[in-house]
Amino acid sequence: MRLSILAVLALSATPALAGRITLTDEALQLTRASLLVDGHNDLPWALRSANDMDLTRYDLNRVQSTFHTDIPRLRQGGVGAQFWSVYVPSSTADDGTAYRKTVEQIDLVYRLVSKYPDTFAIARSAADVQRIRAEGKIASMIGMEGGHAIENSLAKLQELYDRGARYMTLTHSKNTPWADACTDTPQHDGLTNFGREVVRKMNEIGMLFTISHVSPATMKDALETSSAPVIFSHSSAYAITPHVRNVPDDVLRMLPANGGVVMVNFYTEFIRRGDAPVDVDTILDHVDHIAQTAGVDHVGIGSDFDGVPTLPDQMTDVSMYPYLTQGLLNRGYTHAQIRKILGENALRVFTMVEKEAARLQRR
Repeated sequence: MRLSILAVLALSATPALAGRITLTDEALQLTRASLLVDGHNDLPWALRSANDMDLTRYDLNRVQSTFHTDIPRLRQGGVGAQFWSVYVPSSTADDGTAYRKTVEQIDLVYRLVSKYPDTFAIARSAADVQRIRAEGKIASMIGMEGGHAIENSLAKLQELYDRGARYMTLTHSKNTPWADACTDTPQHDGLTNFGREVVRKMNEIGMLFTISHVSPATMKDALETSSAPVIFSHSSAYAITPHVRNVPDDVLRMLPANGGVVMVNFYTEFIRRGDAPVDVDTILDHVDHIAQTAGVDHVGIGSDFDGVPTLPDQMTDVSMYPYLTQGLLNRGYTHAQIRKILGENALRVFTMVEKEAARLQRR
């Protein structure tokens, strides 16, 4: 198909021109017409690490070579809603600073949104996401990365929700006292009784929880405990790449009953197959497998931009989501299916979590 001026501009602004996927007008227009929801972006921690949270040092209205993310490339990529990770290291649990530093990260997201009000707006609900997207802005949601942030306190979980956090991963790199991580020696064989209380509390208040980073036993316990759909905010398929951060098939087969979504991670080490080149088609192999095993209603996007050191060809920053759309078109996915993968599945989960919270609160 002949490229429009818009497509030519998009290609000329994209550094990965040597890849195998060629953009068409159809892919560009479909991406921009969709609600593109990314489940995980680590820009807040990248900013903190680069300049100790001083937002005057970088102008995100200009392309930033330091980061994967800035406003021109978010616009070029067609991003409609972003979960900004308010990550703090698991080691903060050891020195008692996890909760405080998480609050600081949440404040950083609010300051980021306030600095660029023409681009970003905070979304606390699914309705907010749709409204903000209709206004032409990027709906900005806050996701906590690691249950150590709550310091074993349901009251602190509630406080973080009240501050605007809308998801939490149950663990990060280390076990919590109530849940096993996938990258630590198992201590609990999944969730403890208190861990199940955490899940039920999140269901009650309407906070999504993500079971990326947790052990397979914790995944299963969480799915069996939760009365609301879950997400994997940034994980891929274990059957394609047998990395502990990915989702095994027996867990994928549990998703249709739960309604949850696996938001596919782009990190090279989580998606590679042996020594083969890693490109957009590598990501799509994971999308295909999840769609075939769990169903197309259970696939989404969780890039991990600004949180990983290496990324696939033609997917090296936030401008490049249209290549993913093009790849899906090339593989025969319909427009309706692609819109689900790009964001409608994630929005459905957010909506269902809110409805379940309302039901539980009425009880």
